[in-house]
Amino acid sequence: CTGNGICKCRVCECFPNFTGSACDCSLDTSPCMASNGQICNGRGTCECGTCNCTDPKFQGPTCETCQTCLGVCAEHKDCVQCRAFDKGEKKETCTQECMHFNMTQVESRDKLPQPGQPDPLSHCKEKDVDDCWFYFTYSVNSNGEASVHVVE
Repeated sequence: CTGNGICKCRVCECFPNFTGSACDCSLDTSPCMASNGQICNGRGTCECGTCNCTDPKFQGPTCETCQTCLGVCAEHKDCVQCRAFDKGEKKETCTQECMHFNMTQVESRDKLPQPGQPDPLSHCKEKDVDDCWFYFTYSVNSNGEASVHVVE
């Protein structure tokens, strides 16, 4: 019974949180928890402690990897723009939609965080609504907290 139950008369009686004929299926959903707090990122089902991604674009252990989706920079561009410069497509909904990261403004591009820090870091260059370039970095630390540094 894979150590997760007791064999009685050639039938496994599973301990709590386990199921299956050999008690090899965990009912614990914590390995399926995505960084946004949803089971399998809301794009799959948790079966035996493993995500079965139902949206074919998404893969990975928690259905968070998407090779064909917008990059980090494009995804966060509108929120960075409204928080830093009070303009852009999300200007009116900024406080509802764009408070999911800590933001720090820096004076110049050379003051942005540089690669080599422990957290994954994306350097971004995006155009704003006035067709001007703006620069920011996006990183997520081990606690799942996102940080943005944007050039004033």
